[in-house]
Amino acid sequence: MQENHLFEYAIVRVVPRVEREEFINVGVILLCAKQKYLHALLSLNQVRLHALCPDMDASLIQDHMRSFERICQGGKEGGPIGLLSQSERFRWLTSSRSTIVQCSQVHPGLCADPAVTLQRLFDQLVQ
Repeated sequence: MQENHLFEYAIVRVVPRVEREEFINVGVILLCAKQKYLHALLSLNQVRLHALCPDMDASLIQDHMRSFERICQGGKEGGPIGLLSQSERFRWLTSSRSTIVQCSQVHPGLCADPAVTLQRLFDQLVQ
C-alpha cells in the first residue's frame, strides 16, 4: 500500500479585465512538500481567451505563464523568487493579487504520486 502525502494546489487563472472578475482556467500549481515536489501544468486556450477578451495579447499572457513555470523550477532562472524554498515559492505564486494572471485559493488533499495528481487536476479543471 502506497503512503499518501499532503499536497496543496491552486488553479491558475487569466483575468483579462480584472474589474469584471471574469476568468478562464489556464493551469494548476501543486506543492507536495514531503516529496519535495513543486510543479505547474499550464496551457492557454487562445480560443477561450479571445472569446472572453478579443483584444488581449496572448503572447503577454504566455510570458507570465512561463514565469510561473520558472519560479516552480527554482534557481536563478526564476529570478529572486526562484531562489526561495519550494514552500516560499508556492506561497508567493498563490498569494492574492489583482493582475491578469491570478491563482485561486489554495486547496489541500492527499496523494501517493503528486505528478499523477497534478495531471488529473489539470485534466479536470483546465482541459
